[in-house]
Amino acid sequence: MKRIQLGNSELSVPIISLGCMVMQQSSKEDANKVIHNALEHDVDFFDHADIYGKGESESVFAEAIDMNPSIREKMIIQSKAGIRNGFYDSSKEYLISSVENSLKRLKTDYLDVFLIHRPDALMEPEEVAEAFSELEKSGKVRHFGVSNFRPRQIELLKKYVEQDLVANQLQLSVTNSSMIDQGLYANTAFDQAKDLDGGVIDYSQMNNMTIQAWSPLRYGFFGGFIMDRDAYPELNRKLDELGEKYGVARETIAIAWILRHPAAIQTIIGTMTPKRLSEMVKAADITLTREEWYQLWQSAGNKLL
Repeated sequence: MKRIQLGNSELSVPIISLGCMVMQQSSKEDANKVIHNALEHDVDFFDHADIYGKGESESVFAEAIDMNPSIREKMIIQSKAGIRNGFYDSSKEYLISSVENSLKRLKTDYLDVFLIHRPDALMEPEEVAEAFSELEKSGKVRHFGVSNFRPRQIELLKKYVEQDLVANQLQLSVTNSSMIDQGLYANTAFDQAKDLDGGVIDYSQMNNMTIQAWSPLRYGFFGGFIMDRDAYPELNRKLDELGEKYGVARETIAIAWILRHPAAIQTIIGTMTPKRLSEMVKAADITLTREEWYQLWQSAGNKLL
């Protein structure tokens, strides 16, 4: 498994990680198989959030493996907070309490990484800075980042926090590629030229901030899967063609498309099926050619100018 440095931290992380959003739907026995299968493939980075299953995903995760110091040291655990029932909350009190509750559910003393889950219109960066400092000094969190933030929102936060922001978790797939599209359509009047993301992919590369791609196999906002042939027939024909060439499944090629970008994007896959994870991690060993990468992008409905 290829590994990258997470932001400017000392953490070496797998280029593919396991997202645990739906783990609460698994039995403890099935979750145990998923987690150990991931570890066997050197996927030792696990992404959580307090909102996943209303915290139940974190509980199932810890109980499934009988969390203890011996197995904990083999893992890199990340969690997120900031989304509540009907509103966002980045207050100092909530961030600290969320981390403490996650630690209880995960049966661990610390998080390797903690992210603010969504931009909060009422965010007071001074409060966030106080929360981060308390969490760091107490040893409860070792590294910090954000999710779904634009560059200027990141810069605002960086003005106050003392810690490096090592990651920004963002939606990205071959069909949800606006952060890439706006650069390719620069200096045109096409809709894709609109900068919806604040140049976040360039910003991340310039500032050594790791992008973590969520929903790498979905189209729309939590829409269907891109392997739906009716939704994207041309894309699926190309995925089939390249899958046959490289001897892998269509979804593996879709992940390889993300990994081919020079930004060294860490991709979060959320499957709870060990067989599928074993197949998708093969993407780390595939380097698409430039022509193949652009062919996939165009087959998703984009036009090369």
